[in-house]
Amino acid sequence: MAEAVLRTEHLSKHFGGLAAVDNVSLEFFTDQIHAVIGPNGAGKTTLTNLLSGELICTSGSIYLDGADIAGLSADRISQRGVGRSYQKTNIFLPFSVFENCRIAAQSRLNSSMRFIRRALAYREVVREAERALEEVGLEDRAQVPAASLSHGEQRQLEIAMTLATRPRILLLDEPLAGMGGEESAHMVELLQKLKPAHAMLLVEHDMDAVFALADRLTVMVDGRVLESGPPEAIRASAAVQEAYLGADEESHQ
Repeated sequence: MAEAVLRTEHLSKHFGGLAAVDNVSLEFFTDQIHAVIGPNGAGKTTLTNLLSGELICTSGSIYLDGADIAGLSADRISQRGVGRSYQKTNIFLPFSVFENCRIAAQSRLNSSMRFIRRALAYREVVREAERALEEVGLEDRAQVPAASLSHGEQRQLEIAMTLATRPRILLLDEPLAGMGGEESAHMVELLQKLKPAHAMLLVEHDMDAVFALADRLTVMVDGRVLESGPPEAIRASAAVQEAYLGADEESHQ
């Protein structure tokens, strides 16, 4: 079996007496979408923040390609190949779609402190930005301001910016939030397209999308893992239905 791109061992984060993430051990593999679901306050976003370096764990380990990255800063973790999207779209609205991706790609230069050459002179940066836009289907929108994009297109752009950094794993925090049916279907198609080349953690409340996408499901409650396994096993779990899915899960049968 292939080695996990990213794994956690006994990962915990305490805020005073509150254990927001409590003894969580998970693995994330290339060509696998690993969805983490649970009620509000379950610890899903805190877990994502720990993996991306925006929070420092209280205890436990995070291994990226076998190296422990727990305690590293968010920028150093990003440089090592962890890409992150957010619940609220995080793009530069006045800039063009291409400029957003170019800025993301430029962060991978050995030194960003280069002020003499024009930014567009770095052909490798331009190529990475163009590649990322093509991957998400926004190449025809490259020169329009990001502010003029629809909500769904802005979410695509945020993923393109992440792809421009050549991540090994994508941490996707509610990528379908606020989307209508057509936009959601398009995002599901995009994530399926990206899966073969990336490991993915997906935090999402849209259960139709979760069950359409996930190869593995982890259910968190009160900071702990309640169950983790194939979607079929999670769907059938009485403990999961009682703790989270409840009667709404009948619509997914």
